[in-house]
Amino acid sequence: MHNELSVRSRRGETVSETREVVVGELADGSEVTLPVVELLTGRGFVTGKSGSGKSNTASVIAEELLEAGFPLLIVDTDGEYYGLKEEYEMLHAGADEECDIQIGPEHAEQMASLALEENVPVILDVSGYLDEDEADELLKETARHLFVKEKKLKKPFLLVVEEVHEYIPEGGGVGETGRLLIKIGKRGRKHGLGILGISQRPADVKKDFITQANWLVWHRLTWDNDTKVVGRIIDTEYAERVSELDDGQAFIQTDWMEAGVNKIQFRRKRTFDAGATPGLDDFERPELKSVSDALVDNLQDISERKDREESKIEELEKRLERRESRIENLEDELSSARDVSEAARQMAEALSGTETVQTTFPETDGDLRRLHDELVDLEAQVEQLETERDELVEQLEERDADLESRENTIRRLEGRIDRLEDENDRLRDRCEELEMWLESDETGADDEARMAADDDGTAAHDDDAETGTRAETPIVQAGGAPHEFGYTEIDDNEDDEILESGTEDVELALDTSVVVADELETIEELLALEEIETLVDAACNDSRCTAETARAVIEVIAIDGPARTETVAATVDRSAVAIQSLLSELRVRELLDRNDDGTYSLHETLLEAMRSLPEAAAENRKESEAEVR
Repeated sequence: MHNELSVRSRRGETVSETREVVVGELADGSEVTLPVVELLTGRGFVTGKSGSGKSNTASVIAEELLEAGFPLLIVDTDGEYYGLKEEYEMLHAGADEECDIQIGPEHAEQMASLALEENVPVILDVSGYLDEDEADELLKETARHLFVKEKKLKKPFLLVVEEVHEYIPEGGGVGETGRLLIKIGKRGRKHGLGILGISQRPADVKKDFITQANWLVWHRLTWDNDTKVVGRIIDTEYAERVSELDDGQAFIQTDWMEAGVNKIQFRRKRTFDAGATPGLDDFERPELKSVSDALVDNLQDISERKDREESKIEELEKRLERRESRIENLEDELSSARDVSEAARQMAEALSGTETVQTTFPETDGDLRRLHDELVDLEAQVEQLETERDELVEQLEERDADLESRENTIRRLEGRIDRLEDENDRLRDRCEELEMWLESDETGADDEARMAADDDGTAAHDDDAETGTRAETPIVQAGGAPHEFGYTEIDDNEDDEILESGTEDVELALDTSVVVADELETIEELLALEEIETLVDAACNDSRCTAETARAVIEVIAIDGPARTETVAATVDRSAVAIQSLLSELRVRELLDRNDDGTYSLHETLLEAMRSLPEAAAENRKESEAEVR
């Protein structure tokens, strides 16, 4: 039995909010469950070569969410998800006649409203659009309306995107749609909007999207470029193991599981497999459930309204074309009439001086008047047609100007919203920093009070008799494989003797594998070395982590000793997926070692550099004393 509770939807209907859903089993037969809230609001990535089971996994997750009463929107690039309609009432919208409704970008806002406000699960089938720009515009507008509406609704909702590498490629440029999907991955979670990206080529997906994911599913991969991604994100050992997975098997990696990586067998989806490769067997499409006629009629009204608007525009353009043609003909007739009139006038002027002309051409004046009247009528018709043409052109220009004005307003509002969100994020981060600083300050004050009260002689360190302050204890790290580090007290005088005794004494101390790190000071000096800093920066670039995070990770491992990925991630307050990628890169550059028990410790490169710091300090001290003498 799943752990469930009853909630009320916006429409007043009671829906089942299942806390966890079963998706498969481990090798020992125990069930594997995933938390619903993390699925709906998190950032997921499912990958695997064709036939390995990635689309089946996405369908299983969709079935479990639909079974629990949660809607979602699936961007179907290959027309393989309509089989879900075998058991669930879903709106199948796209360009094909097999869809419930044929839609375009003008339906985007209504699609988002149906999914979020009316709890209608949607399959957005973009496989049938001959015009790729139209399909891209439809997805972009739908995702934008989902993001905008979720800012107010704050309702857990999942957007599933197949072939996500087509929108956010690693090598090529990212368009508006891709930038919007990345934005949802970064900011959607705090509004309740999650995203699940699916691709058979992880090497082609922008690494920023993968490293930000907090749950990942790795099905069978065989191409070198793809397995290298597995090695960087999980570990090098999985780069080889991932190619040996059977159909439906996968390595799953999440931020909420205690074990870093689990190998599971996903169950087969219950609904019709519309994405199966056609074979020689008879193909029989099952009876699919349909959505309400009222819902389809509502969407059809949008299509009909758009068709009417397009027909009206087409009719106006034809009328304008006919008017322009008529004006052109009239202008030709007017030009001919003017030529005749001018010729008649010239002939009349040439012959007007003789009486013979008066008797021979008695009707010349009448002919001129008639031509003049015809000319006036033609000019009036031309003027009227030109006026009508100008009115039609003005109507079209006003319509275009209105649309452009609205689009500019939307863009300005979106830009303002983005700026406000960025400012809000900065203020929130600043508040968290101030809170951590206050807590640290209070903790330090409490420690000082406790040390002042510790006068029974049983403290680990003696208080200074003159100052009354507690002497700081340096950190000692034991070297050698497997590099077990810990806190060990040494006598302050003995410490000074080692540093002041010169090179031979320092080497003797190092032979016993003892390195002194004066809290963070030694580590900071170590990371400030140019050769170490160069290696750390290279690891940060490939793992998409900041230099501050990398330094914090090295400090944790150096001071606390060997640690697992989850421990380090919790200590530095970062995603386990991102920290695992960083640890792998630091290991590749021989800054860290991975021990047999799965923990990470400092590599001999860092240990040697750390050992050289006291020696250098001793040499500097000798030089200073020599100068004084």
